[in-house]
Amino acid sequence: MINIQVQINGQTISAQIDPRISLGDFLREHQNLTGLHLACEHGVCGACTVLVDDKPIRSCITLAAGVDGKSVQTIEGLDDPVTEIIREAFSEKHGLQCGFCTPGMVMTVRDIVRRGRCQTKEDIRQELSGNICRCTGYGGIVEATIQARDRVQALAATQGETA
Repeated sequence: MINIQVQINGQTISAQIDPRISLGDFLREHQNLTGLHLACEHGVCGACTVLVDDKPIRSCITLAAGVDGKSVQTIEGLDDPVTEIIREAFSEKHGLQCGFCTPGMVMTVRDIVRRGRCQTKEDIRQELSGNICRCTGYGGIVEATIQARDRVQALAATQGETA
């Protein structure tokens, strides 16, 4: 067993863990943060995406020990205007169906919108290629990303900032 200290959704957590436990299992089983979903457990589907130091990672293939001293945000911890815009866009543009992939998609879309990596539909599809959705056919997700991008840019313009 090893000791780790990690900031999860703004709260400092100290825990004693098995050094082999994945971050996804630690978050779901030990922190009861079940918004991230574990599916492929090979880092391929994107359902388990969380932010570590504000960068998206696959929690199923990241060891919890590897985030010692870092900041982790799960879908439950995102409460900011950009995320709210994305959630609204997903709803309005029918970017979700069963909802299983949605937390990972929202995390990834938030990242690509904030980095400006969504100028064209092709850009969006390329950036989302690491997130699998078996229900939507991606059309609604791409349209939601475009709408979110435009709304985030408009918000930034009114606040005198860049998106």
